[in-house]
Amino acid sequence: MVQQLVSGVHRFRSEVFRRQRELFERLAKSQEPRTLFVTCSDSRIDPNLITHTQPGDLFVLRNAGNIIPAFGATSGGEVATIEFAVTALEVRDIVVCGHSHCGAMKGLLHPEYVAEMPAVAEWLKHAEATRRIIRSKYSYLTGESLLDATIEENVLMQLEHLQTHPAVAVALAQDRLKLHAWVYEISSGEVFAYDDSSQQFLTLGEIRPPSAVTLNNPSAHLVDVRSGDGKFHRDEVA
Repeated sequence: MVQQLVSGVHRFRSEVFRRQRELFERLAKSQEPRTLFVTCSDSRIDPNLITHTQPGDLFVLRNAGNIIPAFGATSGGEVATIEFAVTALEVRDIVVCGHSHCGAMKGLLHPEYVAEMPAVAEWLKHAEATRRIIRSKYSYLTGESLLDATIEENVLMQLEHLQTHPAVAVALAQDRLKLHAWVYEISSGEVFAYDDSSQQFLTLGEIRPPSAVTLNNPSAHLVDVRSGDGKFHRDEVA
C-alpha cells in the first residue's frame, strides 16, 4: 500500500503539479479559502472531490463523526481550527457535512460497538445531545432509518455547538458568516442541504424521501438557531 502512495506522489509531480504549477506557486504565498468544511474522517469522503473544488478552496476539519465539541468542553484541535478559520482566514461559510453509513454514529447508537475503544467512546460523548434526542423522539425507528435520522440530527446539533464558539458567535452577529448542514449519500453521490424554512434536507430541486427527521418529525429544536439572519442559511437549489 505504501508503494502505491509513493507511485501516486510521483504521478502527482509529473502530471498534476506540472499542469497546475501556477496554482501551486500562488498557493505557496498564501491561502484564501472562503469555506470551512467540517466532515468525517471516513476514507470514503473526499471534500474536494464531492464539491469539485481546487486546493486552497476549502479549509478542512475532519474527525470521527464530524463532531464539534461545544466551546469549553475541550481544548483540542477542533477549537483552534475553527477559531483560526473564522478569525484569521475570515471564512464566509461553515459547512458541516455528515454522510450515510457513518461508523461513528453507529457507535453512538450502539455503545457496545466501541466498548474496546475507550478513546472513541470518550469522543462520542460530545454527541450525547444527539443520542438523547434520538432516544426521546425516534424510539420507534430501527436499522437504517434510525441511523439516517441520527446522522441528520447530529449534523444539525453540531451547528448549534458551533455557535457556542466565540469567534463564530461574533461573526454571526456581524452577519459575515453563514452555517450550512449537509449530508452526503455515498451510494448515490448526492448531497442534501438542510432548509430551515421547510425543515427538510433538499438536493438539486428535489426533496429527500421522507425520514424521521425531515417530514414525519421535523427537528423543532432548531427553530431558534441563528445564522446571521436568525436562521440557518438556505442553500440555493438548482
